[in-house]
Amino acid sequence: MEQIRQKSWFGRNWLWVLPVGGCLGVILLFIFGIGAAIFGVSKIIKESAPYEYAVESAKDNNEVQLALGESIDTDGLFQGNITINNSTGEADLKIPIKGEKGEGVIVVLAEKDNEGWQYEKLYVVIKDTQEKINLLKKTMEGD
Repeated sequence: MEQIRQKSWFGRNWLWVLPVGGCLGVILLFIFGIGAAIFGVSKIIKESAPYEYAVESAKDNNEVQLALGESIDTDGLFQGNITINNSTGEADLKIPIKGEKGEGVIVVLAEKDNEGWQYEKLYVVIKDTQEKINLLKKTMEGD
């Protein structure tokens, strides 16, 4: 008596498994690649001097603390970009923040030269009242 050996599951289904699996693999690779790129760029910007300076300035500002609360933290995805080319650069960011009393957005516009970052605009817009709180250090006249 001769036994007929049945093909494996892959042997029976390889005609549709390879194209579907291959396409699905390429799609997943593309999605994970885009996600990794976004995460990498986001991390670079969050570790930049303008981002860190803006967030710390907002956390240390008494007016912002009165409007949003003392426990201020970033809230969600920022908008904008940073361009750095050797010793020059530009930053244009909008960073959402929140506290126990409300929410706001830090607006940063800065340029970098050989001496460091020079901030043209640095303020917080309180979401509920649309009040703008200036975070730039005011210099005395004659300085």
